[in-house]
Amino acid sequence: MSQTLADQIDALMERACESIVAMRYFEAERDAIKALTLAHRGLDFERMSRIALPLQEARRQKMQLASDAGVVMVVDDACARLGTPGLYLVQPPCIAIETRTMVYDADHRKIPVHVLTREPMTSVGRWPIVSVNGEVSIRVQMAPPWPLERVLDSPTRDRAPGPPDIAWFLAASEALGDAAIAQVNPDDHPHFRVEDLLEFLDCHPLHEKLHQALAEACRASIGAPAPKTTRRASRLAYGKWKRIGGDED
Repeated sequence: MSQTLADQIDALMERACESIVAMRYFEAERDAIKALTLAHRGLDFERMSRIALPLQEARRQKMQLASDAGVVMVVDDACARLGTPGLYLVQPPCIAIETRTMVYDADHRKIPVHVLTREPMTSVGRWPIVSVNGEVSIRVQMAPPWPLERVLDSPTRDRAPGPPDIAWFLAASEALGDAAIAQVNPDDHPHFRVEDLLEFLDCHPLHEKLHQALAEACRASIGAPAPKTTRRASRLAYGKWKRIGGDED
């Protein structure tokens, strides 16, 4: 890595840390993401390992501000804008890629939100919780907050009585991130594990253990010989073998 690029990364991280102290969490997250991207481009895994934790802290504070609103809101309109801080459950007929647009818009307006997407209830009575980034997806099956019968004349395949409570929402968010970590093959080259975790973090950025797993994979990559093969699809095979996400519809 050139000294110029290293200096640029360090300047971004200094600014991100200053923003965290000043409680400017959106600015801190933006600068940390830029620094992480540049460090990854330069294969500077030592800097990446140090960037992951300030990024985690900026996002943790954003998630706390969203949770402090004390309410979960249900969204089923793809054109909806998330106008207030809070926890949002996006459900059919909306799909996960539309959720991503809603989050981008809220971030642009500096509105702290924590958003999950659910798919229609499965034949075995589970709610699939999913997040995508256009390249990869994470999915986990959750028991609904209440006993529900499956119906076919609703986009959600059920008639939920209202939004879930905060405890259920946060448990679903944690399970989604845990499912992502479980898809990372511990036997893969550490460079590949870093790439996988970066993709999963892009899918589900408000999961603290994903940041910690990324930092750990970056530390394992420091000084490791370059992989002898190019990026591979073994993560998908490993995830299928592990049966991530539970039963299908």
